[in-house]
Amino acid sequence: MNIYTRTGDQGLTALKGGRVAKDHIRVHTYGELDELNAFTAVAHAACDDERLQGLREQLLQIQHELFDCGSDLAFADESQGKAVFKVMPEMVTNLEKWIDQHEADNAPLTRFILPGGHPAAAALHVCRTVCRRAERSIVTLSHQESIHQEVLKYVNRLSDYFFTAARRVNGLTMVEDVEYARSAHVFRTGVKKGQHE
Repeated sequence: MNIYTRTGDQGLTALKGGRVAKDHIRVHTYGELDELNAFTAVAHAACDDERLQGLREQLLQIQHELFDCGSDLAFADESQGKAVFKVMPEMVTNLEKWIDQHEADNAPLTRFILPGGHPAAAALHVCRTVCRRAERSIVTLSHQESIHQEVLKYVNRLSDYFFTAARRVNGLTMVEDVEYARSAHVFRTGVKKGQHE
């Protein structure tokens, strides 16, 4: 199998069920999930402390599931009705379980925090922002073509996972979250929740 095929030399690429320009919104969108997967690999590599082994295992599973998300978005619009999708509702439910577990152990939030802390936490915050960008692209795609809605749900929940996991890394490694210096006490009762919907 050759790495190069020359089939994309004219600026086209293959979807499941058709060929489109490489700057097509669908290609752009699953490309952003590929980028997120690569950043997740960086976060996985940064969790090299034995206290973070559980997070390493979660991140590896997420990498497989991100590949599933990209695969589900790679069907041409006219092939969506015949597609056999990989992203299932239980994958979203599992993310919610992990989020709840991390939040149960995280200190309550009272102010907005800055990305940072332990290198793995910083990497997870990068994942969170790239995930939000990918989510925006998925929403844009959904306005123009058909998509598998479970992918959108999964990616929406995943950004919350990255936020809570970043805070969990700091907690496990005894590194303080960095509070935004000019933040008011936005979470007045110390609510244990993320910064995003």
